[in-house]
Amino acid sequence: MLKEFKNFIMTGNVLDLAVAVLLAGAVGLVVNGFVKMIMMPIIGHFAGGMSFEDLKIILSEAQLAADGSVAVAENAIQYGAWINTIINLIIVGFVLFMIVKAYNRSKAPVEEAPAAPAGPSQEELLAEIRDVLKAKN
Repeated sequence: MLKEFKNFIMTGNVLDLAVAVLLAGAVGLVVNGFVKMIMMPIIGHFAGGMSFEDLKIILSEAQLAADGSVAVAENAIQYGAWINTIINLIIVGFVLFMIVKAYNRSKAPVEEAPAAPAGPSQEELLAEIRDVLKAKN
């Protein structure tokens, strides 16, 4: 069983998939950082200086204990973080589109097989059958 597993792991498709998953994770981290640290401050600047991360609808306020620690945490819908995630998704999709487009452009065009020589037409075949039948009579 160990030998079969080794053969399975060493096939090209599994290694290609592993490399693709690792690269996708790295690209995801880079794009996530790009969105969070570069794009969102720019968008926030043009949106009046607000930070999307801070946008939320508070459902229930945090409750403090007598000593000042948080007894019950705040319950809020953090739609600003969700907006960041949507922008992140759009940028990741665009980056992947550009990578696939560049890859497709770099591939050599597939050469088409030469066309098969044209055979006799249907009329020629029927005429040939007719002539053979006439010759037998």
